Amino acid sequence: MNAPAAPEPRATEPRATEPRSSESRAEDRPARLTVGVVGAGRVGPALAAALRLAGHRPVAVSAVSDASRRRAAALLPEVPVVEPARVLALADLVLLTVPDDALPGLAEGLADTGAVRPGQLIVHTSGRYGARVLDPVRRAGALPLALHPAMTFTGTEVDVQRLAGCSFGVTAPEELRLAAEALVIEMGGEPEWIAEEARPLYHAALALGANHLVTLVAQSMELLRKAGVGAPDRMLGPLLGAALDNALRSGDAALTGPVARGDAGTVAAHVAELRKHAPGTVAGYLAMARTTADRALAHGLLKPELAEDLLGVLAAGTTAADGPQGDDR
Repeated sequence: MNAPAAPEPRATEPRATEPRSSESRAEDRPARLTVGVVGAGRVGPALAAALRLAGHRPVAVSAVSDASRRRAAALLPEVPVVEPARVLALADLVLLTVPDDALPGLAEGLADTGAVRPGQLIVHTSGRYGARVLDPVRRAGALPLALHPAMTFTGTEVDVQRLAGCSFGVTAPEELRLAAEALVIEMGGEPEWIAEEARPLYHAALALGANHLVTLVAQSMELLRKAGVGAPDRMLGPLLGAALDNALRSGDAALTGPVARGDAGTVAAHVAELRKHAPGTVAGYLAMARTTADRALAHGLLKPELAEDLLGVLAAGTTAADGPQGDDR
């Protein structure tokens, strides 16, 4: 099946200055694309639904588990569930939305089966990888793009709404950069160019901020329930919202609390209570407290004369936390 011929480019896409083949420039491809999804996790169906709102046409999705089939049915109603090779046969634009560790093998497998068509746009959404992981499909004639939405997904329709203004980490061959950015804009997102070699650091930064935040908030709510708070989410909402806003605006200057103030006695009391009521949280508390102390010191928020006692408390807490583990080895 040959790649479809390219009509006049859309106004939102770059206009070619001279005729080029549809296989060499994705922005010269048809104004409306058929879209396929390989891997109906939380991300793929939402992105396909966003592309549908932009006028593209989802035509096929691959899904294995019952949960993924339900997501596909909810976000892409009437789109048939088929095998991955069939998705590639039907779609001009294919979204590979599988776990990071599965992506290299999937790209190689699709290329080896001959399912890839020249001129086909193959997009993955992994934060870890750039476009190079798609080299197998590129050698088969496909046009590789890495479009990673910097957003946490629920697998429901709310994800499509959250894409409005969402930043996407974009990596692609230079000649496809404008096409990749145009697709992001069509989904309502904001493209942010990430160099191939910077993708692992980029992804680590997002995981540090977002994934670990969920863990911290969940732990905080559990502790508040143990302290007798009936609605910990309602208590934390305004506090965390203000803290996040302040951090985004001011960075380390927004640091507050006993560590930044050097209240060693308060921190020692925290550690003792956590060890008594929630020992699984002690290591995380100590690690974050040490990091907070280092940053507060570096930015002049924590006075050096108070830091010594504070760091002593944290060191003692670490020794106490590690002691039983050492005895068990």
